[in-house]
Amino acid sequence: MAFLADALSRVKPSATIAVSQKARELKANGRDVIGLGAGEPDFDTPDNVKHAAIEAIRRGETKYTPVSGIVPLREAIAAKFKRENNLDYKPEQTIVGTGGKQILFNAFMATLNPGDEVVIPAPYWVSYPEMVAICGGTAVFAETSIEDGFKLTPAALEKAITPKTKWLVMNSPSNPSGAAYTEAELKALADVLLKNEHVWTLTDDMYEHLTYGDFAFRTIAEVEPALYGRTLTMNGVSKAYAMTGWRIGYAAGPVELIKAMDMIQGQQTSGACSIAQWAAVEALNGPQDFIARNKAIFQGRRDLVVSMLNQARGISCPVPEGAFYVYPSCAALIGKKTPSGKVIETDQDFVTELLEAEGVAVVQGSAFGLGPNFRISYATSEELLEEACTRIQRFTGSLS
Repeated sequence: MAFLADALSRVKPSATIAVSQKARELKANGRDVIGLGAGEPDFDTPDNVKHAAIEAIRRGETKYTPVSGIVPLREAIAAKFKRENNLDYKPEQTIVGTGGKQILFNAFMATLNPGDEVVIPAPYWVSYPEMVAICGGTAVFAETSIEDGFKLTPAALEKAITPKTKWLVMNSPSNPSGAAYTEAELKALADVLLKNEHVWTLTDDMYEHLTYGDFAFRTIAEVEPALYGRTLTMNGVSKAYAMTGWRIGYAAGPVELIKAMDMIQGQQTSGACSIAQWAAVEALNGPQDFIARNKAIFQGRRDLVVSMLNQARGISCPVPEGAFYVYPSCAALIGKKTPSGKVIETDQDFVTELLEAEGVAVVQGSAFGLGPNFRISYATSEELLEEACTRIQRFTGSLS
């Protein structure tokens, strides 16, 4: 009898974490490496949020909290959804987790039985299908294309749905592509969901505040109120508030689902860190002006990276609407040779040889379910991004 669970055979390690770790190891060994694999803002947590955490410590807010979160935070979450998304949720319809990952995992654990299917548009965040697998479900991938802006079409959604479908996962703006859905695009998808009443939607809005130009963010339950009763709207403070290490995610949805997630979390981790929760209260209720400043910086970085990548031989990089990623195609370089004679047969080969030759760490598109592409996170300085893109241009120019 095997000691380790069979479920582990269905799960792969996180490619994004692996790339970041590889870059750290190479740096530790003296290599000049620019790591563009991590999905983490390089900005510091705002001072008012830090001070709120310090004050919470001074007040003695250091005990266990309710599993679903402290009342002031659940109230702040409900107020945020009303203020920013025109969604009416009561505090008891909300839940706080140790990051968005736990929210997603608990939702799947609370709802999936063996044979249940979850439709996931590709490219996708690497953890979605692995979570589904661990929880006993089956991931069904609905492929998108660069021509469609890496967005799920109504026809592709309709094709992916079966009687076994339980969830559709929506991530807008997207990790890894940065694609974000307009109100009209969401309405077209909602029309398909209205015809398939057994399908729920889990919408991952973690990058909500990172959209550029005149793009207007919308979430699907806001666009189609008839889906409110079968939508879990997930968000968190990690990206917009530069609070990745604080580990606070949250969601709102039907009370029955929230109670089920609460029960699972109660037997898993219980409540999230009390100090981080009080910091999140300040993040949601406090000044929001820094978000616009950070967005402007991110947009400048996006424009720099897109411009320079499109000047690299064999690279095609669309302009994403949001997040802090680009997802360029390296299809034109498949079959090319490096100066050492190595043939680039896959996007995995491309990123491996790029790291070896030029010390630039990116993530292969096949890890996100759609290639030959690669993902770059531009959540770092313009100086480093310019140098990294210069190295990529040099690398692609060396291929024959």
